Amino acid sequence: MSDEIYHKLARVLDTLPNGFPATESGVEIKLLQKVFNPQEADLFCDLRLTFETPAEIARRTGRPLEGLLEQLLQMDDHGQLFALHFGEDHFFRMMPWVFGIYEFQLKRLDREFAELNEAFSPFYNQQFIEHSPQLMQTLPIETEIEVGQEALPFEQVSNILENSQSIKVMDCICKKEQGLLDNPCDRPVSVCMAFAPIPGVFDDNENGRSISKEEARAIIKQAEADGLVHLTSNVQFGHFYICNCCGCCCGVLRSITRLGMPAWQVVNSFYYAEITPDKCSLCGICADERCQVDAITLGAESYEIVPERCIGCGLCISTCEEQAIQLVRKRSEQITLPPPDEATWFKERGKNRGVDFSQFE
Repeated sequence: MSDEIYHKLARVLDTLPNGFPATESGVEIKLLQKVFNPQEADLFCDLRLTFETPAEIARRTGRPLEGLLEQLLQMDDHGQLFALHFGEDHFFRMMPWVFGIYEFQLKRLDREFAELNEAFSPFYNQQFIEHSPQLMQTLPIETEIEVGQEALPFEQVSNILENSQSIKVMDCICKKEQGLLDNPCDRPVSVCMAFAPIPGVFDDNENGRSISKEEARAIIKQAEADGLVHLTSNVQFGHFYICNCCGCCCGVLRSITRLGMPAWQVVNSFYYAEITPDKCSLCGICADERCQVDAITLGAESYEIVPERCIGCGLCISTCEEQAIQLVRKRSEQITLPPPDEATWFKERGKNRGVDFSQFE
């Protein structure tokens, strides 16, 4: 059974809208064997994308209720599912590989996992960008958006912060993974944040620490100073994370820099940078130090933006002493609004991938 259950789990994950492609080498099976034992893999396949109590899971699946809560709590501790805890009440749901199981492996990350995931990532990323909606959207630096180009609520870091009742900061798993692979990043590691609409959710959390809104704003400001891109889920409502990403480590941005995928396929963005040639002093800071996706090149008379690479983050603007760069909002016909929420995102992506995941809804 042990070998077959991992193949079953892989098929379940690939049936989910996010996907989990099979490879000739079988590296994806080795990854699952690293994360799950056979009993955990079997239980995961019986979960859904919607929250259930242990009693509801037992009634629906025919599993014995005795010991089920303990199993689910252990899987929560292992980062294999998504759980909510309210006193004595517990709710559980399955997660896709990304964004989900992979990001929840912070406590268990080691070099073997890093090597396996590094081998799997090109296959996963290639499958992921072949279908919309994109996983993430860019949150531009708000201070670099010119007057008259007011950002919509789902494009604003400040809006996500203000609508949250609990905030957690944690290490970036992408940076930690690259560090284990002897490719350490020189930018801060503890920069990724999770959000919840309920107070106290992240108290005593082992994967990070609970912070105030004031500290969250300070982390965001420092991330901008350190040249990190703000990325969040590609939805209009219900954002539960902001990743502050670098081009050398981030699996999403590396799809642009390492795999050569066009930016518009990888992330959803609503702006692009534009350089005024007459103002450019050719200092090169924007290209050499700020841009995380190699979207700025040296032209005949000034630095120039490569449109198919630009993700509209605004990092190049804040250090331009000549004020030669500005963020320009895309035309309405160039903008694809994100799905309203995660459930709609799942439905749209499942339809575009041609997968029927109704049994997991």
